[in-house]
Amino acid sequence: MARRRSTLPICLLSAVTAVTLTGTAAVTPAAAASAVVRTGGAPVATTGFRFVDVPGAGVTLKANVIAPSAAGRYPAVILPSSWGLNDLEYLAQAKALAGRGYVVVSYTPRGWWSSGGEIDTAGPQDMADLSKVIDWTIASTAADPARIGAAGISYGAGLSALGAAFDPRIRAVAMLSGWTDLTYSLYGDSTRHRQSAGLLKLAADLLGRAGPELTDKLEDFAANRDVAEVAAWAGVRSPATYLDAINANRPAVLIANAWGDSFFPPNQLLDFYGRLTTPKRLELRPGDHAIAEFTGVLGLENDVWTSVHRWFDQHLAGVDTGIAGEPPVQVKPHNSAMEGYADWTALAPTTRRYGLGHIRRLDGTGLLGGDPGSGWSKTLPTDRDTRANGGQVLITNGVAAFTGERPKIWLPAVDRGRAGVWASERPSTMQRIRGVPKLHLELTGAPAQGTVVAYLYDLDRLGNAKLITHAPVSWLDGGGDRGVDLDLSATAYDLPAGHSLTLVVDTVDPLYYDENAPNGSITIGGGSYLDIPLT
Repeated sequence: MARRRSTLPICLLSAVTAVTLTGTAAVTPAAAASAVVRTGGAPVATTGFRFVDVPGAGVTLKANVIAPSAAGRYPAVILPSSWGLNDLEYLAQAKALAGRGYVVVSYTPRGWWSSGGEIDTAGPQDMADLSKVIDWTIASTAADPARIGAAGISYGAGLSALGAAFDPRIRAVAMLSGWTDLTYSLYGDSTRHRQSAGLLKLAADLLGRAGPELTDKLEDFAANRDVAEVAAWAGVRSPATYLDAINANRPAVLIANAWGDSFFPPNQLLDFYGRLTTPKRLELRPGDHAIAEFTGVLGLENDVWTSVHRWFDQHLAGVDTGIAGEPPVQVKPHNSAMEGYADWTALAPTTRRYGLGHIRRLDGTGLLGGDPGSGWSKTLPTDRDTRANGGQVLITNGVAAFTGERPKIWLPAVDRGRAGVWASERPSTMQRIRGVPKLHLELTGAPAQGTVVAYLYDLDRLGNAKLITHAPVSWLDGGGDRGVDLDLSATAYDLPAGHSLTLVVDTVDPLYYDENAPNGSITIGGGSYLDIPLT
């Protein structure tokens, strides 16, 4: 029990949340028994927290429950905890939801902390467990069986979305910083994500029981072997695989994520959202993985959790919050106010093509703009990094979300012997970038496999370049003269008048494994271009 109640070395979420709620480092059922939560409506007295053991599918799951204290049947929300965390993670939000009239059951998935079994990584056993938690909630609390919701951050988000495919009793889902395609999260654009996968492994080693299956898959991923088997394993654990079942069950689905999520990049959400035929809402904000909703976990005011409350009130409690009448796609650009759109495609009605042109000898920078040029080439070494990079997982975009300042570099310091740099003319009006920039590179004499990383910057007149978005791409299917296409991570950014849209391409970034041979080179040539989605 002590291990379950302890602070978490990864994020310290449980301890900080407990202090926020009670002023101590732990919450006991007795201390919370007389809790009264005041929300936007009338105050609702609650039962306080009760810590329980819930029978899962052959294992015991540690959980806590809080509910309104008055007699009656209430909508219920199930909260699976995040990867590496436990059922204490949602104390603040569980308390808030209970105060709004919900039975709330938070639980620690199998293999983590004091819950039984081994980590199933959102596999079939986890799905069976979630259904068992719903069974227990209906049998042991005042939950209304017809009004069950599921929500969570990260791992809890994935479990909730998958659960909506396997258990039709889930009528509403709030998926915060979750994934829809785990294969893409691991191998996006054929490039393995080094730092994010490494942190997942570290958390499993420190705080869970990985078991042979997860251990084998993580080892195969790191060693770049049995890729098809790892991808198949990840596919079983991807909500996109079961989209037809989700649509058939018709839960109301809220998806909230960050532009800079380094674990589950947002591009994977877009096709999934577009093919959802259920009541749905997509929200994207600045930040990194689980950053946008973090302050809400601490019990502070938070836009993401406000949307969760409104979503469940609308679709579970039967309260008209107005959310159903709002534009279902809500985006917060990096440097302007929240915007609403009827669908994702409405963000950017036009696309402007910027051709990559000749490299100037004076400063080693090429022109970005006009028709794709010809008769030029730029050779990059395959094993030399530059100052251009995507930062560090969680930290770089996380800090940017809190400060409002994008990560930046001084562009003249980017070594032109290691990177290709192209800068546009400086527009006289602001350029509103919305969507997924797409890069096409023509390679000459390319190696059989390789990796390039593209960075899109906002360059001012003093050489300061703020990162707008970036992404890597690898090819494993042959070299020679060939084209490579790359979707940069979705973004929303206002390029100020007088600033230059600037592209940097190199071959190394610490965020990713690369497929480059040492002491080699990659040559980019004429015909290359960048497509920018604009409003």
